[in-house]
Amino acid sequence: MAVDLTPKQPTKSYGGDGGAYYEWSPAELPMLGVTSIGAAKLSLAAGGMSLPSYSDSAKVAYVLQGKGTVGIVLPEATKEKVVSVKEGDALALPFGVGTWWHNAPESATELVVLFLGDTSKGHKPGQFTNFQLTGSSGIFTGFSTEFLPEPVAEDRKDMALNCLEAKLDVDIPNGGRVVVLNTVNLPLVKEVGLGADLVRIDAHSMCSPGFSCDSAYQVTYIVRGSGRVQVVGPDGKRVLETRIEGGSLFIVPRFHVVSKIADASGMEWFSIITTPNPIFSHLAGKTSVWKAISPEVLEAAFNTTPEMEKLFRSKRLDSEIFFAPN
Repeated sequence: MAVDLTPKQPTKSYGGDGGAYYEWSPAELPMLGVTSIGAAKLSLAAGGMSLPSYSDSAKVAYVLQGKGTVGIVLPEATKEKVVSVKEGDALALPFGVGTWWHNAPESATELVVLFLGDTSKGHKPGQFTNFQLTGSSGIFTGFSTEFLPEPVAEDRKDMALNCLEAKLDVDIPNGGRVVVLNTVNLPLVKEVGLGADLVRIDAHSMCSPGFSCDSAYQVTYIVRGSGRVQVVGPDGKRVLETRIEGGSLFIVPRFHVVSKIADASGMEWFSIITTPNPIFSHLAGKTSVWKAISPEVLEAAFNTTPEMEKLFRSKRLDSEIFFAPN
């Protein structure tokens, strides 16, 4: 039976004056259960704190908004790392890591953090289980700064990568930009077992149809903007065509081809891929698989003439994975 791939918004799980915790449920987004992926968001008001806790799952955290502080206790560590974080920061949190999060009392904005991770070792496939070490709900407000450790600059090394400031892996003028998280620029990704990327495409630009060729799932959260997405299955049938907006999450099954086109506002998304160093193939552009196939095979495959094959091959084959509007 086909699984519903429709993008979904999260549901508030609990919270108070200090902040709230939102999550996507496998009951509403069935692919979470199929892929054993969890997805949640933490939002902290000024002065809010998410008290120390640990999870049953390895995760990637991405700061969607604001600035704050996170305390991280790695397995078998004798001292926590206290890291200053801001919008665009990505952190790899291996299985068994303890964390707390804090938004400064003088902050003008909420601190909002996205969590995407592997629940295959967890209590509930497709949903995080968090164990609070103190407090009833795990979120308090009104903490005085003297009761909290100050961030330590050297603690940030190898713990966080700012995707908005990092070196771009792809940069297409008027098309789009990509930063990829992997075991090179964020070593803890290897322990988490997930790769991740931040993609930003400009107004009316298109992300080339592509698929993961190493049996990985792709879990995508739309950070901002809007547009359209199409997903095509291995049998050539379209399994999803819909409009997507900021705040929604959807999952691309293994070997399915996905493409996105931005509206006038452009579009930005953060994704995890269920392998630490993912490999993608694209069906258009400079790296298209069609470019590598011999003309004779293309002519036979499409039952066409050499002239039509040359015309087909000439379209967009000098472009990268993003196509700016004509």
